[in-house]
Amino acid sequence: MAKSFTREEILRKVEEENVKFIRLQFTDLLGAIKNVEIPVSQINKALDNEMVFDGSSIEGFVRIEESDMKLYPDLDTFVIFPWTSEKGKVARFICDIYNTDGTPFLGCPRANLKRNLKKMEEMGFSTFNIGAEPEFFLFKLDERGEPSLELNDKGGYFDLAPTDLGENCRRDIVLELEEMGFEIEASHHEVAPGQHEIDFKYSDAVKHADDIQTFKLVVKTIARKHGLHATFMPKPLFGVNGSGMHCNMSLFKGKENAFLDENGPMQLSETAYQFIAGILKHAQGFTAVANPTVNSYKRLVPGFEAPCYVAWSGSNRSPLIRIPASRGLSTRVEVRSVDPSANPYLTLAALLASGLDGVENQLPAPKAVDRNIYVMDKEERVANGVDDLPATLFDALGELKKDQTIIEALGAHSYEHFIESKEIEWDMFRTQVHPWEREQYMQQY
Repeated sequence: MAKSFTREEILRKVEEENVKFIRLQFTDLLGAIKNVEIPVSQINKALDNEMVFDGSSIEGFVRIEESDMKLYPDLDTFVIFPWTSEKGKVARFICDIYNTDGTPFLGCPRANLKRNLKKMEEMGFSTFNIGAEPEFFLFKLDERGEPSLELNDKGGYFDLAPTDLGENCRRDIVLELEEMGFEIEASHHEVAPGQHEIDFKYSDAVKHADDIQTFKLVVKTIARKHGLHATFMPKPLFGVNGSGMHCNMSLFKGKENAFLDENGPMQLSETAYQFIAGILKHAQGFTAVANPTVNSYKRLVPGFEAPCYVAWSGSNRSPLIRIPASRGLSTRVEVRSVDPSANPYLTLAALLASGLDGVENQLPAPKAVDRNIYVMDKEERVANGVDDLPATLFDALGELKKDQTIIEALGAHSYEHFIESKEIEWDMFRTQVHPWEREQYMQQY
């Protein structure tokens, strides 16, 4: 997927590989993958940026009276899905959204990330490298082909078959991803039963956000071929670990890692400490973006390895930020709160803006917290300068509304539609009567 393609190369490959359909793929405001599928006879029209679709039907895009929008394929994202039929394969492009007058659509999450990267370049950095670790659960499908609540195994962290019954499914996912150009670094069973992780190589922010979306699509597709349903829901089950999407980040100037200083404390540069300070400053503000569902906050609770406190450490895994041990070009900052329900384009934009605010304003990083924060009481946390992350989506939206840096990172269009959509989601949850309430109160009162 790192390969660059010319138009001529794409047309030749489409003919040689017997591609019959083209998916023009994009991501809506809430992170859902959308696509318009066209027969291969229309590929030149697509490559001429002349494919029009109805944007009013897409979450967070435009109103019905301004609905027409255009899809601009990114040629470097061309890939043929390996699992499609030899009788007629399916290929795809990831697209940016444009207005019909040829201007970029301000509500396109991918274009918005590119806008934030321009500010980074203006500050003298060349690349924002990301290595994300999206986790997922595998549930068995029922006799109707619908997801059940029956997990595919009872395995635990790094378990092997026969305990890990998802091993064959994971291997097939890895093989499909490698055929599509992914460089897979590791795959393993995670802590909870039925929970899995497949790690792929870091890359620049836009490509990595593209890769996250492609990864989700491949995982779900191959899981279904094994009679399983893959979900990236942050906390599908009570009492076990939820699924995170830890984001490892570094800034580069040319080929030099701007976070590395071999003579600095922990071999971290002043830029790295300022970036950490910016992340901590805006952590409560970006939480609604990085953890965008009601369910996200069932994961952000003590006792299940997910961070719920705003702090950093070089080794301790209980704070929001950890600094992995690798140095040299691999020197990086890991933000552990993000979950895989997040829109990766918006989330990376928010994280980048937070870190750059720290660099631009030369914010000092607070003292590292190397104790287990989960065992501290409230007074100890206050004494150590450790704030709590928002406990609910409602609280997180309130923090977002107060954080001008994150609002600007999202852009006015996306911010307004995001708030509107999430307030509706919270209100639907708030007014619903849940099984827990009936179990607790039906007989008691």
